[in-house]
Amino acid sequence: MRLRPVDLAREHGLSTQAVRNYEAEGILPPAERTEHGYRVYTPRHAMALRVFTALVPAHGHQGAAAILRAVHRGATEDALALIDDGHAQLREDRRTLASVERALRDLEPGRAPGPPAKGPSAPFSGRSPLPPATRAPAPARPEAMFVGDLARLLEVRPATLRTWERAGLVGPRRDPRTGYRVYGPADVRDARLVRQLRRGGYLLEQIMPLLDQVRAAGGVGPLEAALGDWRARLTRRGLAMLAAAAELNAYLAHPHAPEAHASDTSAPDRGETDMGEMDTSETDMGERDTGEPGREPGTDGLPARGGPR
Repeated sequence: MRLRPVDLAREHGLSTQAVRNYEAEGILPPAERTEHGYRVYTPRHAMALRVFTALVPAHGHQGAAAILRAVHRGATEDALALIDDGHAQLREDRRTLASVERALRDLEPGRAPGPPAKGPSAPFSGRSPLPPATRAPAPARPEAMFVGDLARLLEVRPATLRTWERAGLVGPRRDPRTGYRVYGPADVRDARLVRQLRRGGYLLEQIMPLLDQVRAAGGVGPLEAALGDWRARLTRRGLAMLAAAAELNAYLAHPHAPEAHASDTSAPDRGETDMGEMDTSETDMGERDTGEPGREPGTDGLPARGGPR
């Protein structure tokens, strides 16, 4: 059965140029050409495109592309390793969400702070500026703290707190005699919240509106909806991984499963520039594109991800 680029494109609401681009990128297997140079697609190409569109919400555009490129060059183990990475990242994101929720519970008035996460399940353990032997535990609800004490409490560097101050996220007063920064209870609450939200992938500019809500309401209640949305997106991503795995398994089990081949060097048709790429900017609360091997560091020394959208 012969299919045209438009036949594949219509099923997914793509442009024909996007289909050609996906072939050129190795997302689709190479198409044969007619004697006049026209591409000839088959049900196998349609199946590969369905796999790709199922993989994108699960692993992001780049991750989905990397998985199918590995499949089409015959490196199934590499494709499975990329899928493993995606599942590991989802698990880490769930741990981070749990850490943020625990931190917010600790911020409730009159509640003693819960124990910090320990062991392999602790998300983004961070590095304390001082070795363990020199750390001095700070009180959970102090009337006032200096920058060094608060940095030790949050396990960040004093420079990180100063970065947050320049961004307007914390606003300590200055001691009139010494000029030292003094963090009151509200400042400590805000700094705790910033720390946990940074762990959850929020960018500094995305934290300010949330802090404004907390300050206006006098508590962390306004964040409950945001955390619920974060959890829902993690759930959707997990379900998308299940659906994508089923599609990929069927593709690999197909009688014409892809074998290793030389990459197709044919260029896409000239004059058509509409890429028709899917919008994959949203993953989860800062869920970075799971196809990337790592995160870009933020300006405050913590990992930066996309944050909520």
